Amino acid sequence: MVIAIMSDSHDNIWNVGKAVEIIKSRQAQVIIHCGDLVAPFILKELAKFEGPVHWVLGNNDGDQYLLTKLCLTELKNMEPHGFIGKLNFEEVAIAFTHYEEVGYALAHTGQYHLVCCGHTHAYRLQKIHQTTLLNPGEVMGKDGPGTFCLFDTVTKEVKLLKLV
Repeated sequence: MVIAIMSDSHDNIWNVGKAVEIIKSRQAQVIIHCGDLVAPFILKELAKFEGPVHWVLGNNDGDQYLLTKLCLTELKNMEPHGFIGKLNFEEVAIAFTHYEEVGYALAHTGQYHLVCCGHTHAYRLQKIHQTTLLNPGEVMGKDGPGTFCLFDTVTKEVKLLKLV
């Protein structure tokens, strides 16, 4: 299974749209978003993926109520997880959060194969014992081209993709 991992959209609807098209073309089955979506219209752009989209809150997600309500009433493929999400795909345990410090702590528990985080806007891939800690960078593209990652649950490989 291929999982797309992104973070820090910050309302850049154009880059989110590009990322969704690439994710579809790469035949990913799931998207994980590590927070800082910011406005509800970004959820509508992500919902064009059609498969499940799991997301957590970030420090810039202002109207948490409206973001969550939209998912529970209109966008049935969107799955809000609060501040920490936990999933299991094909016996691969995954945790995701916005803050890198929290991700680092989750990785140190040894309970997950993959821990994803965001917040710093900088790509980071690190092995902590048997856990892979991944920050996919920023979809927004403030500090260069927007980035996101693909994770293969079979090979456990991470691929960094840049939006141009």
